[in-house]
Amino acid sequence: MSSFHHLLIEDNDEVRTISMNRPDKRNALCPLLMQEISQALSEAEDSDCRVVILTGTGPAFCAGLDMEHLSTLHATTEEEGRQDSENMANVLRTLYEFPKPVIAAVNGPAIAGGMGLAILADFTLAVPEAKFGFTEVKLGYVPAIIASFLLRQVGEKRTRELLLSGRLVKAQEAYHLGLVTQIVNSDELMQTARAHAQGLLQNSPQAMQEVKQLLSMHSKRRLDEEIEEAIEVNSRQRSTEDFREGVQAFLKHRKPEWPSLHAKV
Repeated sequence: MSSFHHLLIEDNDEVRTISMNRPDKRNALCPLLMQEISQALSEAEDSDCRVVILTGTGPAFCAGLDMEHLSTLHATTEEEGRQDSENMANVLRTLYEFPKPVIAAVNGPAIAGGMGLAILADFTLAVPEAKFGFTEVKLGYVPAIIASFLLRQVGEKRTRELLLSGRLVKAQEAYHLGLVTQIVNSDELMQTARAHAQGLLQNSPQAMQEVKQLLSMHSKRRLDEEIEEAIEVNSRQRSTEDFREGVQAFLKHRKPEWPSLHAKV
């Protein structure tokens, strides 16, 4: 098994727990963390483990893309910006198509790409205090890659409302939307996740893999096209003045002044 900078890996009774471990950054998704999650899932697929639990260390599950990293993107080439979008698409697609059951143990806020990781697991357990939200539009960004997945989970009307408002959703509402499987007190979260994993170990691993493959194949062709389009949208958006302003406003804790409001039509 590889050694990781931003992940902790624990094996116990055919259950592998992958913990995002950047607590000082609220487990924000820098390029290395995204790469490591994809690698850890690949290694879990090839291992003897039969269930994966994904969680975060510290008070947050995952705060989404690392804002300090985003602030440097305007200085990168278009090709480098596209690579960053492809990294995000790859980690979400890898999780979505992972052949073994995955339980997300959401121990705190799951925002933007972090919410994507939480809801693309097969089972999403969340503490009552957890908050969810695709807040990208508040930063002048576009939640393009997750849009295809979210459409399949909650339908177009809910997807439009969540992505256009950028509002935060409490765990109870996420449960009613069907994005959270179960709400669990924080002191019981990991115990409940492991108990759930033990229940899954009683099932046929081959049959569960067939179920997951069947569901993935139903949407594969559409996802191939939609994610490629989403990567293009993300790449374009990262070169806009609104994106640059949104990120800087967030980092400086001020209200953004959107350049597009003053652009000539």
